[in-house]
Amino acid sequence: MTEKIKSLWAEIESAVAVNEEELEALRIRLVGKKGIIPALFEEFKSASTEEKRETGKLLNDLKNKAQEKLQQLKDSMGQSVSGKASDLDLTLPADELSLGSRHPINIVRNRIIEIFARQGFTVSYGPEVEDDWHNFTALNFPEEHPARDMQDTFFIEKKPDIALRTHTSSVQIRVMENEKPPLKTLAPGRVFRNEAVSARAHCIFHQIEGLYVDKNVSLADLKQTLLYFSREMFGKNTEIRLRPSFFPFTEPSAEMDISCMICGGKGCNICKYSGWVEILGCGMVDPSVLENCGIDSKTYSGYAFGMGVERIAMLQYQIKDIRLLFENDIRFLKQFSSAI
Repeated sequence: MTEKIKSLWAEIESAVAVNEEELEALRIRLVGKKGIIPALFEEFKSASTEEKRETGKLLNDLKNKAQEKLQQLKDSMGQSVSGKASDLDLTLPADELSLGSRHPINIVRNRIIEIFARQGFTVSYGPEVEDDWHNFTALNFPEEHPARDMQDTFFIEKKPDIALRTHTSSVQIRVMENEKPPLKTLAPGRVFRNEAVSARAHCIFHQIEGLYVDKNVSLADLKQTLLYFSREMFGKNTEIRLRPSFFPFTEPSAEMDISCMICGGKGCNICKYSGWVEILGCGMVDPSVLENCGIDSKTYSGYAFGMGVERIAMLQYQIKDIRLLFENDIRFLKQFSSAI
């Protein structure tokens, strides 16, 4: 048995395996249930006491030697596999990652907010589902006003009236109810009106409305604020004009036009050859609106203005169909990636 052990020891030391199949075959031959080493252990059981004393340690050492050799071959095989030349060429350029872009409405809204923030305006938000008081009554809308009809407003409930807000002026009412003057805030948000969708109008759009309430606020303050905004938004040579108008919540009221940024006021199809483009409505806050919100109109005055974000975006980017801003066509939106 001693000779068998020595012979097998030498065989184990010189054993090689170049793949997993050869390694498994060697394992089965050496230490498998019917392998050489288990057979030697069976033979060892019938050996004499003197022979057991002589070969017992050699047999155990042989078994340990076989297991070490198998593990060594397995480890070396793993290293050779990991060191094998890969089919992946690490010198090739990476796949190009397609970057997203901001929506033009978000770009323009953030730009408007940033310009007014320089003049001290904060930002306020309110609910999109509003009650009659905040959406109509507190803003001086008379009972017979067309906006109170189902044809112009999306009502959720009637009596009491609950509707999707038709303007973000409702946020201004909430601010005046809950804060004391001086107040200087913007109210950006989504609004809803029951209108037929076309290239120039949509039933969902975005507004930004501004409010300033303090002592001795005048129309001149409003005009200067809007002139600064217009020149920052559309260019330093932009001129503005105020045309008399009517809104229930402001008195006096005006529509504001800017000189056409395309033709410089000379006349083109964008401005309908008038040289002017309307962009917003504005006016001095009606004293009754201040009183409705618990503000003393004899002590305080204020101005308000409101503009459609889509209208500004369409002017800024020369978009001719408002529906493009809502269709999420990736071909359209990709054009604004450079404006991030």
